[in-house]
Amino acid sequence: MAPRAAPARDAVGILGTGSCLPGKVVTNDEVGTPAGVTDEWISRKTAIHERRWATSDEATSDLAATAARAALTDAGIRPAEVSLVLVATSTPDSPQPPTATTVAAELGIPAGTPAFDINAVCSGFVFALATAERMIRGTRGHALVVGADIYSRTLDPTDRRTVVLFGDGAGAVVLGPCEGAGVLATELATFPRERDLIRVPAGGSRIPASPASLEQGLHYFAMDGPAVRRFVESRVGPLIRAFLDRHRPDRARRLHLVPHQANGRMIEALAADLGFPPERTHTTVRHLGNTGAASVPITLDAAAGRIAPGDLVVLAGFGGGMSAGLALLEWRPERPDEPRPLFLVHPRDPRKG
Repeated sequence: MAPRAAPARDAVGILGTGSCLPGKVVTNDEVGTPAGVTDEWISRKTAIHERRWATSDEATSDLAATAARAALTDAGIRPAEVSLVLVATSTPDSPQPPTATTVAAELGIPAGTPAFDINAVCSGFVFALATAERMIRGTRGHALVVGADIYSRTLDPTDRRTVVLFGDGAGAVVLGPCEGAGVLATELATFPRERDLIRVPAGGSRIPASPASLEQGLHYFAMDGPAVRRFVESRVGPLIRAFLDRHRPDRARRLHLVPHQANGRMIEALAADLGFPPERTHTTVRHLGNTGAASVPITLDAAAGRIAPGDLVVLAGFGGGMSAGLALLEWRPERPDEPRPLFLVHPRDPRKG
């Protein structure tokens, strides 16, 4: 998709944010012991100290709906005012129907409102944000954009390359007409020849679910970690730098980085290479791990109170495909709402045990 700068006269911006996490905290010792690594090794390699994992009665749509409800409340928007629902996920509730339709039904979004999923793996939220912004521009409508993943269901507990990295969660934003510039620019990129660096081989039409595929572990998430790091260094850093060179309107204004929370050490290196100081590089990876498509909106929600009105924010998603999604925002005016919890914990239904 070609880059596009948004005209101010039809400004669309983020009106509200929200996030949701499972209540179950999983320590490094819990994931490290079956994988044959220590808490010290995980912390040193990833800067991750704990993560949240869903329980057996929690699905992606449960977390997504709770995060979405929080974002609607923050924005002061009723479900009846929503004109589009997008859910970015690579761990849907099921192959069909789209998880977005379950979220829409749970929230009471009016019948006839378009709702669909986007799968660009860990770039998915920014891909969905860019799509929604273009769809509602000039309509005065409101879009609910959610990133949600439960990767703990796809992890091989003995694979130290993956099991130590991932947590579960959901983050959401409400997009709509705004005063000021709002979404200044978006840019999406995919590098399909490198698509096999991150993969879940089985469960689709090429390798359907079968006893043989399960026995071979083909339903587990797999990743070539060193190659992914090289991808971030060689592709993502230069993409962000070029994007800001093209679209950053005022270099005197404070600029914040909200990156995908792939790995704490990777984020440190990326931010240093781009010249972002630690106080304007926002992270949640230490306590939440890599939450897939949810990581950018969860981190944006966590950072919202530390971003001043009028500051610029670059969202940088990157991951499977291989893909990268970038968005440049002018942050919204302050809202006089009461303070709210930094993260919501999914309210499990006691009837489910």
